[in-house]
Amino acid sequence: MIKKNLKTLVITTAVILLPILAGLILWDKLPEEIATHFNAQGVADGFSSKAFGVFGLPVILAALHWICTLGTNADPKQKNHSDKMQTLVLWICPLISLLVSSVIYTYAMGIDVDILSITTLLFGAMFIVTGNYLPKCKQNYTMGIKLPWTLNDEENWNYTHRITGKVWVAGGVVILLTAAFRQAWILFIITLVMVVIPFVLSYLFHRKKNKKS
Repeated sequence: MIKKNLKTLVITTAVILLPILAGLILWDKLPEEIATHFNAQGVADGFSSKAFGVFGLPVILAALHWICTLGTNADPKQKNHSDKMQTLVLWICPLISLLVSSVIYTYAMGIDVDILSITTLLFGAMFIVTGNYLPKCKQNYTMGIKLPWTLNDEENWNYTHRITGKVWVAGGVVILLTAAFRQAWILFIITLVMVVIPFVLSYLFHRKKNKKS
């Protein structure tokens, strides 16, 4: 994966670190202590030094980006990784870095930020995009719905990813529609349902197939 996507890997790493440049430009406008964590009500409840907010978060995300890439590269079934899924995985950390840093800088400069709505919209979009890609995901050990029965049965793997794709796209749309309510518990319940339904259907498929055999 690394050799094949080296150019994209370099670009995505640069994008992850891009907020550092923005932080340096805004350095004099940022307070010495900035909010880096928000609770379920969207209220800041965790604070860090300006240096950590500007340098620490992007560097941590960049390290996580490379760890995930190296882990994916070690997959013995990496030949089954589709190009689209690889691209999706490579752009997750960069998008998170840009979004998180934008929110942190904006909030630090005293501009009101609707954290709950932004988070809800992000989750909704993420599920819709991922749901569209999942049915194209072939059996492997690092990407997709990795359950004991999906890893041992290619038919179950394909069934599970088709079902999950449909559920996540539909659930993502519902999440987007509920963003205006600004309620974390709604997002939690919808996400829980989106996880439980594919899991149950996948297991029932596994049980039914075992009984036939």
